[in-house]
Amino acid sequence: MSRGRLTRAALLAFLLAAVVAGGARAALVAVNDIVLHADGGFQPHKLPRHRFAPINFQGFVEIAAKDGGKPVALEEAVVDFDRDGRLSAGGLPVCPPERIAGLSPTAARQACSGAIVGSGKIEAVVDFQGAPAPASSPLTIFNGPPLEGHPTVVLHARTPDPATPTVAILVPIEQRRGEFRYRAILKVPQIAGLGSITRVEVKVGRRFSAGGQRRSYVSAHCSDGILRTHGRFTFADGTIVDGSVEKPCTAS
Repeated sequence: MSRGRLTRAALLAFLLAAVVAGGARAALVAVNDIVLHADGGFQPHKLPRHRFAPINFQGFVEIAAKDGGKPVALEEAVVDFDRDGRLSAGGLPVCPPERIAGLSPTAARQACSGAIVGSGKIEAVVDFQGAPAPASSPLTIFNGPPLEGHPTVVLHARTPDPATPTVAILVPIEQRRGEFRYRAILKVPQIAGLGSITRVEVKVGRRFSAGGQRRSYVSAHCSDGILRTHGRFTFADGTIVDGSVEKPCTAS
């Protein structure tokens, strides 16, 4: 597949899995050799206009090849989040990636239970004895240690590579000025046998107490009736997904 840009519809299909897809229908988009199927949502759908309120979000994304073979591998994802969203990690325990890098998913969750902010599942197609084979793992999202004053998360999953049985990826979340409050940058590691990601399921949300107050890891308000997200996704063959999506919210 030649280098190019996917349509905005394809970008929407990808972003619905992880951000602001309130009440949206499932999306199914086929562009070039890539087929994307995604759906997601956040709750509650009605949000205050001037103050932040706790939310939870969940979703999934599937990446497939039209011919049914191994899809093009995702190499990097950069996602910008609207200023109407807020992340509050102050008072949560942190989980350094080196603490859980060699642990199984169950052991990692036990070692850093207080830092868990999300969970899910990741599926991939890997090369096994010269043929593509499916692989899957639980996915856990931990509150990571601050990096240069910015929050982070740590993504933990098992891999089919016996030399590196698990990965713990530190994802920086840069705080920004302007239309978007946060930028998350995920670089998919090049691990032997990892193959191509075919499905990711996520659920994110955490209520906790800190400083004598109840807090929410993710919250949002609806100042202008729209939540905006911008994403840039780079695949191994040079294909780039780049664009913005807007989802309506209801102000209360």
